[in-house]
Amino acid sequence: MYFDEYEVGSSRKSHGRTITEADIVLHAGQTGDFYPHHMDAEFCATQPFKERIAHGTLILSVAVGMLAAGDINEAAMTYGYDGIRFIHPVFIGNTITAHSTITEKREYRKNPQEYGLVDEKVEVLNHQREIVMALTHIYLVSKKPEKG
Repeated sequence: MYFDEYEVGSSRKSHGRTITEADIVLHAGQTGDFYPHHMDAEFCATQPFKERIAHGTLILSVAVGMLAAGDINEAAMTYGYDGIRFIHPVFIGNTITAHSTITEKREYRKNPQEYGLVDEKVEVLNHQREIVMALTHIYLVSKKPEKG
């Protein structure tokens, strides 16, 4: 999909994904983040949430992957993320879904003839329909080549 084909207000929703202990352990191993909030059930029992919580960066990665499922868009790539907020904890056994809405399109100042930027508001909800994470995903999108 090219830049001109994106429509502000269009939205999509992922299928659910249950976060498992294996997800947390693998993410800790990949990132080196072995904080007790994620890894130590006994420590967590003494904390306000009473159980281990998933890494925020794990939920970010899973949510972005859930929205990427489907056809590959060779005309777009991730340019970055803004305003990432971890609003509620995600626990082992929680099922999350990702919801996104295109909120803005604008020219890419470095090369406006070939590219535009598209902002996608992303909200990740748990199985209780609480927003657990919110962010803006920014895409760098090719403009449709002119026929010539």
